[in-house]
Amino acid sequence: MSPDYMRRAIALALESVRSGSGGPFAAVIVKEDRILAEGTNRVTLTNDPTAHAEVVAIREACRAIANFHLNGCDLYTTCEPCPMCLGAIYWARPTRIFYAATAADASSAGFDDAFIYEELKIAPAGRRIPMTQLLRADSLAIFSAWKQQENKTPY
Repeated sequence: MSPDYMRRAIALALESVRSGSGGPFAAVIVKEDRILAEGTNRVTLTNDPTAHAEVVAIREACRAIANFHLNGCDLYTTCEPCPMCLGAIYWARPTRIFYAATAADASSAGFDDAFIYEELKIAPAGRRIPMTQLLRADSLAIFSAWKQQENKTPY
């Protein structure tokens, strides 16, 4: 753990805000005391709602080490991760996460993710964006094929 990496993330986020290139978030991924990747929020810059700082940094770090797991890596992020980023972080499996601001701090600046957590508690058909299941039985063939695949890479 090094406050210097968090200072770097904060500096990147501030630069992003001042330049108008993205939202007020940044992330840095470190392995063996070396920065592997940095990411800033690029949602509005790229018209990509998934281009949050943590996701951008995870993608870059995984490319850098040619692996979809970030074992042995630390992730420094300027804010407590949103639900999407938290999911991406868990899939990437870094060793530790360090964050600066809280979700409540982000909410007070207009970035409120609380509704997503609430949506997860509602049955799919009753959500703000209703979800309807189709062709489940047909889709189970996909999982059957996966289970039988001999050369698969386990997640």
